[in-house]
Amino acid sequence: MSKREPKIRFRGFTDEWEQRKLGDEVQIIMGQSPSSENYTDNPSDHILVQGNADMKNGYVFPRLWTTQVTKQAVKGDLILSVRAPVGDIGKTDYDVVLGRGVSAIKGNEFIFQQLGKMKLDGYWAKYSTGSTFESINSNDIKTATIFSPNMKEQNKIGLLFKVMDNLITARQKQLDLLKEQKKGFLQKMFPKAGETVPEIRFAGFADDWKQRKLGDLASSFEYGLNASATEYDGENKYIRITDIDDSSHGFIQSGLTSPNTDLTAEENYLLREGDVLFARTGASVGKTYHYKVEDGHIYYAGFLIRARIRPDFDSEFVFQNTVTAKYENFICVTSQRSGQPGVNAQEYAKFELSVPSLSEQRKIGHFFEKIDNTITLHQQKVDILKELKRGFLQQMFI
Repeated sequence: MSKREPKIRFRGFTDEWEQRKLGDEVQIIMGQSPSSENYTDNPSDHILVQGNADMKNGYVFPRLWTTQVTKQAVKGDLILSVRAPVGDIGKTDYDVVLGRGVSAIKGNEFIFQQLGKMKLDGYWAKYSTGSTFESINSNDIKTATIFSPNMKEQNKIGLLFKVMDNLITARQKQLDLLKEQKKGFLQKMFPKAGETVPEIRFAGFADDWKQRKLGDLASSFEYGLNASATEYDGENKYIRITDIDDSSHGFIQSGLTSPNTDLTAEENYLLREGDVLFARTGASVGKTYHYKVEDGHIYYAGFLIRARIRPDFDSEFVFQNTVTAKYENFICVTSQRSGQPGVNAQEYAKFELSVPSLSEQRKIGHFFEKIDNTITLHQQKVDILKELKRGFLQQMFI
Protein backbone atom coordinates (compact mmCIF):
# COMPACT_ATOMS: atom_id res chain seq x y z
CA MET A 1 0.00 0.00 0.00
CA SER A 2 1.46 3.37 -1.03
CA LYS A 3 2.16 6.05 1.53
CA ARG A 4 -0.55 8.72 1.80
CA GLU A 5 1.35 11.89 0.90
CA PRO A 6 1.48 14.50 -1.90
CA LYS A 7 3.98 14.27 -4.75
CA ILE A 8 5.87 17.38 -3.62
CA ARG A 9 6.68 18.18 0.02
CA PHE A 10 8.91 20.55 1.94
CA ARG A 11 12.14 18.98 3.15
CA GLY A 12 11.96 17.47 6.60
CA PHE A 13 8.34 16.28 6.45
CA THR A 14 7.78 12.53 6.03
CA ASP A 15 4.71 11.63 8.12
CA GLU A 16 1.62 10.37 6.33
CA TRP A 17 -1.26 12.76 5.82
CA GLU A 18 -4.46 11.87 7.66
CA GLN A 19 -7.92 11.57 6.12
CA ARG A 20 -10.49 13.65 7.97
CA LYS A 21 -13.93 15.21 7.67
CA LEU A 22 -13.93 18.97 7.14
CA GLY A 23 -16.47 19.42 9.95
CA ASP A 24 -14.08 17.77 12.43
CA GLU A 25 -11.35 20.29 11.62
CA VAL A 26 -13.17 23.62 11.35
CA GLN A 27 -16.27 25.45 12.55
CA ILE A 28 -18.86 25.93 9.79
CA ILE A 29 -21.60 28.59 9.89
CA MET A 30 -24.39 28.33 7.33
CA GLY A 31 -25.89 31.59 6.10
CA GLN A 32 -29.41 32.83 6.71
CA SER A 33 -30.73 35.70 4.62
CA PRO A 34 -32.15 38.78 6.35
CA SER A 35 -35.54 40.06 5.23
CA SER A 36 -35.18 42.03 2.00
CA GLU A 37 -37.02 44.97 3.58
CA ASN A 38 -33.94 45.44 5.77
CA TYR A 39 -31.50 45.76 2.83
CA THR A 40 -29.85 49.17 2.50
CA ASP A 41 -27.18 50.98 0.53
CA ASN A 42 -25.78 52.59 3.67
CA PRO A 43 -22.13 51.59 4.34
CA SER A 44 -22.70 52.34 8.03
CA ASP A 45 -24.95 49.26 8.25
CA HIS A 46 -23.83 45.61 8.23
CA ILE A 47 -22.21 44.27 5.05
CA LEU A 48 -24.34 41.50 3.52
CA VAL A 49 -22.74 38.63 1.58
CA GLN A 50 -25.26 36.63 -0.43
CA GLY A 51 -23.12 34.83 -2.98
CA ASN A 52 -20.39 35.00 -5.58
CA ALA A 53 -21.57 38.43 -6.77
CA ASP A 54 -20.34 39.86 -3.47
CA MET A 55 -16.79 38.59 -4.05
CA LYS A 56 -14.07 40.12 -6.20
CA ASN A 57 -10.63 38.59 -6.80
CA GLY A 58 -11.21 36.18 -3.91
CA TYR A 59 -12.31 38.75 -1.32
CA VAL A 60 -15.61 40.17 -0.08
CA PHE A 61 -16.43 43.30 -2.08
CA PRO A 62 -19.21 45.21 -0.28
CA ARG A 63 -22.15 46.16 -2.49
CA LEU A 64 -25.19 45.64 -0.23
CA TRP A 65 -25.88 46.29 3.43
CA THR A 66 -28.53 45.28 5.98
CA THR A 67 -29.85 46.47 9.32
CA GLN A 68 -30.82 42.90 10.32
CA VAL A 69 -28.16 40.54 11.69
CA THR A 70 -28.85 36.84 11.12
CA LYS A 71 -25.70 34.68 10.84
CA GLN A 72 -22.28 36.34 10.90
CA ALA A 73 -18.70 35.84 9.76
CA VAL A 74 -15.83 37.83 11.23
CA LYS A 75 -12.75 39.32 9.62
CA GLY A 76 -10.39 36.54 8.54
CA ASP A 77 -13.08 33.89 8.01
CA LEU A 78 -13.34 31.95 4.77
CA ILE A 79 -16.49 32.38 2.67
CA LEU A 80 -17.77 29.36 0.72
CA SER A 81 -20.45 29.65 -1.95
CA VAL A 82 -23.14 27.00 -1.34
CA ARG A 83 -25.27 27.89 -4.37
CA ALA A 84 -24.33 28.16 -8.02
CA PRO A 85 -21.46 28.50 -8.59
CA VAL A 86 -21.03 25.98 -5.75
CA GLY A 87 -17.61 25.75 -4.12
CA ASP A 88 -16.19 29.17 -4.94
CA ILE A 89 -14.04 30.13 -1.99
CA GLY A 90 -12.89 33.54 -0.75
CA LYS A 91 -11.95 35.51 2.33
CA THR A 92 -13.43 38.44 4.20
CA ASP A 93 -11.55 41.43 5.56
CA TYR A 94 -14.76 42.60 7.27
CA ASP A 95 -17.30 41.39 9.79
CA VAL A 96 -20.26 40.44 7.56
CA VAL A 97 -23.81 39.08 7.65
CA LEU A 98 -24.17 35.78 5.78
CA GLY A 99 -27.01 35.24 3.33
CA ARG A 100 -28.22 31.72 2.53
CA GLY A 101 -26.04 31.52 -0.58
CA VAL A 102 -22.85 31.26 1.46
CA SER A 103 -21.31 29.72 4.55
CA ALA A 104 -18.43 30.83 6.75
CA ILE A 105 -15.54 28.50 7.56
CA LYS A 106 -13.13 29.27 10.38
CA GLY A 107 -10.07 27.75 8.77
CA ASN A 108 -6.41 28.56 8.22
CA GLU A 109 -4.59 29.26 4.95
CA PHE A 110 -4.04 25.53 4.37
CA ILE A 111 -7.79 24.87 4.56
CA PHE A 112 -8.44 27.84 2.25
CA GLN A 113 -6.08 26.47 -0.38
CA GLN A 114 -7.43 22.93 -0.02
CA LEU A 115 -10.97 24.19 -0.61
CA GLY A 116 -9.65 25.97 -3.69
CA LYS A 117 -8.24 22.69 -4.97
CA MET A 118 -11.54 20.91 -4.28
CA LYS A 119 -13.33 23.49 -6.45
CA LEU A 120 -10.68 23.05 -9.13
CA ASP A 121 -11.10 19.27 -9.05
CA GLY A 122 -14.90 19.49 -9.33
CA TYR A 123 -15.39 17.93 -5.89
CA TRP A 124 -18.79 19.55 -5.29
CA ALA A 125 -20.25 18.63 -8.69
CA LYS A 126 -21.40 15.22 -7.42
CA TYR A 127 -23.88 16.90 -5.07
CA SER A 128 -25.71 18.73 -7.85
CA THR A 129 -25.82 15.96 -10.48
CA GLY A 130 -29.39 15.52 -11.69
CA SER A 131 -30.75 18.48 -9.76
CA THR A 132 -32.25 21.57 -11.34
CA PHE A 133 -30.65 23.95 -8.83
CA GLU A 134 -27.00 23.53 -7.94
CA SER A 135 -26.45 23.76 -4.18
CA ILE A 136 -24.82 22.07 -1.20
CA ASN A 137 -26.01 21.85 2.40
CA SER A 138 -24.43 21.83 5.84
CA ASN A 139 -24.00 18.06 5.90
CA ASP A 140 -22.29 18.05 2.48
CA ILE A 141 -19.71 20.52 3.78
CA LYS A 142 -19.20 18.90 7.19
CA THR A 143 -18.67 15.42 5.72
CA ALA A 144 -16.37 16.57 2.90
CA THR A 145 -13.20 14.50 2.87
CA ILE A 146 -9.88 16.30 3.28
CA PHE A 147 -6.31 15.13 3.82
CA SER A 148 -4.13 17.02 6.30
CA PRO A 149 -0.54 16.92 7.60
CA ASN A 150 0.60 18.23 10.98
CA MET A 151 0.12 21.92 11.75
CA LYS A 152 3.75 22.84 11.06
CA GLU A 153 3.55 21.46 7.52
CA GLN A 154 0.12 23.05 7.03
CA ASN A 155 1.60 26.43 7.90
CA LYS A 156 4.52 26.00 5.47
CA ILE A 157 2.18 25.04 2.64
CA GLY A 158 -0.27 27.81 3.47
CA LEU A 159 2.48 30.44 3.48
CA LEU A 160 3.80 29.33 0.07
CA PHE A 161 0.38 29.61 -1.55
CA LYS A 162 -0.35 32.90 0.19
CA VAL A 163 2.81 34.35 -1.40
CA MET A 164 1.62 33.04 -4.78
CA ASP A 165 -1.82 34.59 -4.29
CA ASN A 166 -0.30 37.93 -3.31
CA LEU A 167 1.80 37.91 -6.47
CA ILE A 168 -1.22 37.03 -8.62
CA THR A 169 -3.25 39.78 -6.93
CA ALA A 170 -0.51 42.35 -7.55
CA ARG A 171 -0.30 41.40 -11.23
CA GLN A 172 -4.09 41.45 -11.52
CA LYS A 173 -4.22 44.95 -10.04
CA GLN A 174 -1.69 46.13 -12.63
CA LEU A 175 -3.83 44.58 -15.35
CA ASP A 176 -7.03 46.14 -14.01
CA LEU A 177 -5.32 49.53 -13.83
CA LEU A 178 -4.25 49.28 -17.48
CA LYS A 179 -7.82 48.43 -18.50
CA GLU A 180 -9.16 51.40 -16.55
CA GLN A 181 -6.57 53.67 -18.12
CA LYS A 182 -7.65 52.52 -21.56
CA LYS A 183 -11.30 53.27 -20.70
CA GLY A 184 -10.25 56.75 -19.67
CA PHE A 185 -8.38 57.35 -22.92
CA LEU A 186 -11.34 56.06 -24.95
CA GLN A 187 -13.58 58.62 -23.24
CA LYS A 188 -11.17 61.50 -23.83
CA MET A 189 -9.75 60.67 -27.28
CA PHE A 190 -13.11 60.32 -29.06
CA PRO A 191 -15.54 63.28 -29.23
CA LYS A 192 -18.41 63.32 -26.77
CA ALA A 193 -22.00 63.51 -28.04
CA GLY A 194 -22.65 66.80 -29.82
CA GLU A 195 -18.97 67.73 -30.04
CA THR A 196 -16.68 67.73 -33.10
CA VAL A 197 -13.29 67.36 -31.42
CA PRO A 198 -12.05 65.12 -28.59
CA GLU A 199 -10.79 66.35 -25.23
CA ILE A 200 -7.28 64.98 -25.86
CA ARG A 201 -5.51 65.03 -29.26
CA PHE A 202 -2.07 64.37 -30.65
CA ALA A 203 -0.05 67.50 -31.46
CA GLY A 204 -0.50 68.87 -34.96
CA PHE A 205 -4.18 68.02 -35.40
CA ALA A 206 -6.84 70.73 -35.16
CA ASP A 207 -9.53 69.99 -37.78
CA ASP A 208 -13.06 69.03 -36.77
CA TRP A 209 -14.01 65.37 -36.88
CA LYS A 210 -16.77 64.41 -39.31
CA GLN A 211 -19.83 62.34 -38.52
CA ARG A 212 -19.89 59.16 -40.64
CA LYS A 213 -21.74 55.86 -40.66
CA LEU A 214 -19.93 52.53 -40.49
CA GLY A 215 -21.38 51.70 -43.91
CA ASP A 216 -19.43 54.66 -45.35
CA LEU A 217 -16.17 53.22 -44.04
CA ALA A 218 -16.63 49.65 -45.30
CA SER A 219 -16.64 48.45 -48.89
CA SER A 220 -18.86 45.48 -47.95
CA PHE A 221 -20.59 43.56 -45.16
CA GLU A 222 -20.62 39.78 -45.67
CA TYR A 223 -22.12 36.94 -43.62
CA GLY A 224 -19.85 34.02 -42.76
CA LEU A 225 -19.40 30.44 -43.86
CA ASN A 226 -22.24 28.01 -43.18
CA ALA A 227 -20.11 25.05 -42.13
CA SER A 228 -19.55 23.06 -38.96
CA ALA A 229 -16.17 22.92 -37.27
CA THR A 230 -13.87 19.93 -37.54
CA GLU A 231 -10.41 18.94 -36.33
CA TYR A 232 -7.75 21.54 -37.14
CA ASP A 233 -5.87 20.63 -40.32
CA GLY A 234 -2.74 22.54 -39.37
CA GLU A 235 -3.31 25.46 -41.74
CA ASN A 236 -6.92 26.59 -42.13
CA LYS A 237 -8.32 28.10 -38.92
CA TYR A 238 -12.01 28.67 -38.22
CA ILE A 239 -13.26 31.56 -36.11
CA ARG A 240 -16.68 31.47 -34.48
CA ILE A 241 -18.22 33.79 -31.88
CA THR A 242 -16.86 31.60 -29.07
CA ASP A 243 -13.32 31.87 -30.49
CA ILE A 244 -13.24 35.62 -29.79
CA ASP A 245 -12.05 36.47 -26.28
CA ASP A 246 -14.71 38.41 -24.36
CA SER A 247 -12.18 40.73 -22.75
CA SER A 248 -9.31 41.26 -25.21
CA HIS A 249 -11.38 40.66 -28.39
CA GLY A 250 -8.44 38.60 -29.63
CA PHE A 251 -8.61 35.28 -31.49
CA ILE A 252 -8.34 32.39 -28.99
CA GLN A 253 -5.59 30.16 -30.37
CA SER A 254 -6.25 27.20 -28.06
CA GLY A 255 -8.63 24.49 -29.27
CA LEU A 256 -8.23 25.42 -32.94
CA THR A 257 -10.63 23.99 -35.53
CA SER A 258 -11.03 24.07 -39.31
CA PRO A 259 -14.20 24.50 -41.43
CA ASN A 260 -15.78 21.15 -42.30
CA THR A 261 -16.16 21.88 -46.03
CA ASP A 262 -14.26 21.98 -49.31
CA LEU A 263 -12.39 25.30 -49.11
CA THR A 264 -11.31 25.50 -52.74
CA ALA A 265 -14.38 27.59 -53.59
CA GLU A 266 -14.62 29.46 -50.28
CA GLU A 267 -11.94 32.13 -50.71
CA ASN A 268 -14.52 34.84 -50.06
CA TYR A 269 -14.72 33.71 -46.42
CA LEU A 270 -10.97 34.03 -45.87
CA LEU A 271 -10.06 37.02 -43.72
CA ARG A 272 -7.50 39.56 -44.86
CA GLU A 273 -5.69 42.40 -43.14
CA GLY A 274 -8.02 45.17 -42.00
CA ASP A 275 -11.18 43.06 -41.77
CA VAL A 276 -13.36 43.56 -38.70
CA LEU A 277 -15.81 40.86 -37.57
CA PHE A 278 -19.10 41.54 -35.78
CA ALA A 279 -21.17 38.97 -33.86
CA ARG A 280 -24.71 39.20 -35.19
CA THR A 281 -26.85 37.20 -32.77
CA GLY A 282 -27.19 35.71 -29.30
CA ALA A 283 -25.80 36.79 -25.95
CA SER A 284 -22.52 37.90 -27.54
CA VAL A 285 -24.12 40.14 -30.16
CA GLY A 286 -21.90 43.14 -30.83
CA LYS A 287 -18.64 41.39 -29.95
CA THR A 288 -15.91 42.32 -32.43
CA TYR A 289 -12.56 41.05 -33.69
CA HIS A 290 -9.93 42.86 -35.77
CA TYR A 291 -8.02 40.45 -37.99
CA LYS A 292 -4.22 40.48 -37.80
CA VAL A 293 -1.99 38.69 -40.32
CA GLU A 294 -0.05 37.03 -37.50
CA ASP A 295 -3.26 35.22 -36.45
CA GLY A 296 -2.90 33.02 -39.53
CA HIS A 297 -5.11 31.66 -42.30
CA ILE A 298 -8.64 32.22 -40.91
CA TYR A 299 -12.13 31.56 -42.30
CA TYR A 300 -15.07 33.09 -40.45
CA ALA A 301 -18.32 31.36 -39.49
CA GLY A 302 -21.95 32.15 -40.22
CA PHE A 303 -22.95 33.96 -37.03
CA LEU A 304 -20.32 36.59 -37.79
CA ILE A 305 -20.44 39.52 -40.20
CA ARG A 306 -17.26 40.71 -41.89
CA ALA A 307 -16.85 44.43 -42.50
CA ARG A 308 -14.14 45.00 -45.11
CA ILE A 309 -12.80 48.43 -44.15
CA ARG A 310 -11.87 50.66 -47.08
CA PRO A 311 -8.15 51.49 -47.51
CA ASP A 312 -8.79 55.21 -47.06
CA PHE A 313 -9.80 54.53 -43.44
CA ASP A 314 -7.76 52.95 -40.65
CA SER A 315 -9.23 49.60 -39.59
CA GLU A 316 -7.63 49.73 -36.13
CA PHE A 317 -9.31 53.10 -35.52
CA VAL A 318 -12.63 51.61 -36.65
CA PHE A 319 -12.17 48.61 -34.37
CA GLN A 320 -11.37 50.77 -31.32
CA ASN A 321 -14.71 52.54 -31.89
CA THR A 322 -16.37 49.17 -31.18
CA VAL A 323 -15.07 49.04 -27.60
CA THR A 324 -16.47 52.45 -26.62
CA ALA A 325 -19.50 53.17 -24.42
CA LYS A 326 -21.20 54.73 -27.45
CA TYR A 327 -20.96 51.45 -29.37
CA GLU A 328 -22.17 49.42 -26.39
CA ASN A 329 -25.23 51.65 -26.15
CA PHE A 330 -25.86 51.27 -29.89
CA ILE A 331 -25.78 47.47 -29.57
CA CYS A 332 -28.03 47.52 -26.50
CA VAL A 333 -30.68 49.62 -28.25
CA THR A 334 -30.46 48.01 -31.70
CA SER A 335 -30.37 44.37 -30.59
CA GLN A 336 -33.57 44.49 -28.51
CA ARG A 337 -35.98 44.73 -31.43
CA SER A 338 -37.06 41.09 -30.96
CA GLY A 339 -36.99 38.26 -28.44
CA GLN A 340 -33.65 36.97 -29.71
CA PRO A 341 -30.93 39.65 -29.49
CA GLY A 342 -29.44 40.35 -32.91
CA VAL A 343 -27.97 43.03 -35.17
CA ASN A 344 -27.86 42.47 -38.94
CA ALA A 345 -25.48 43.92 -41.51
CA GLN A 346 -27.82 46.73 -42.51
CA GLU A 347 -28.12 47.81 -38.88
CA TYR A 348 -24.38 47.66 -38.26
CA ALA A 349 -23.90 49.87 -41.32
CA LYS A 350 -25.97 52.57 -39.58
CA PHE A 351 -23.67 52.85 -36.57
CA GLU A 352 -22.52 56.47 -36.42
CA LEU A 353 -18.99 57.42 -35.47
CA SER A 354 -16.86 60.54 -35.54
CA VAL A 355 -13.91 60.35 -37.94
CA PRO A 356 -10.80 62.57 -38.24
CA SER A 357 -8.25 62.64 -41.06
CA LEU A 358 -6.59 59.35 -42.04
CA SER A 359 -3.27 60.40 -40.47
CA GLU A 360 -4.98 61.13 -37.14
CA GLN A 361 -6.94 57.87 -37.38
CA ARG A 362 -3.65 55.99 -37.75
CA LYS A 363 -2.10 57.78 -34.78
CA ILE A 364 -5.08 56.94 -32.58
CA GLY A 365 -5.34 53.37 -33.83
CA HIS A 366 -1.63 52.72 -33.23
CA PHE A 367 -1.83 54.28 -29.75
CA PHE A 368 -4.66 51.97 -28.65
CA GLU A 369 -3.08 48.96 -30.35
CA LYS A 370 0.03 49.45 -28.19
CA ILE A 371 -2.15 49.66 -25.07
CA ASP A 372 -3.95 46.46 -26.10
CA ASN A 373 -0.61 44.69 -26.63
CA THR A 374 0.53 45.76 -23.17
CA ILE A 375 -2.75 44.53 -21.65
CA THR A 376 -2.35 41.19 -23.44
CA LEU A 377 1.20 40.84 -22.11
CA HIS A 378 0.05 41.50 -18.54
CA GLN A 379 -2.87 39.08 -18.96
CA GLN A 380 -0.45 36.38 -20.10
CA LYS A 381 1.67 36.94 -16.98
CA VAL A 382 -1.41 36.58 -14.76
CA ASP A 383 -2.48 33.43 -16.63
CA ILE A 384 1.00 31.89 -16.27
CA LEU A 385 1.00 32.54 -12.52
CA LYS A 386 -2.48 31.04 -12.14
CA GLU A 387 -1.44 27.97 -14.14
CA LEU A 388 1.69 27.63 -11.99
CA LYS A 389 -0.45 27.76 -8.86
CA ARG A 390 -2.83 25.13 -10.28
CA GLY A 391 0.12 22.85 -10.90
CA PHE A 392 1.43 23.23 -7.35
CA LEU A 393 -2.07 22.63 -5.92
CA GLN A 394 -2.20 19.30 -7.75
CA GLN A 395 1.30 18.31 -6.62
CA MET A 396 1.27 19.56 -3.01
CA PHE A 397 -2.18 18.35 -1.90
CA ILE A 398 -3.80 14.93 -1.94
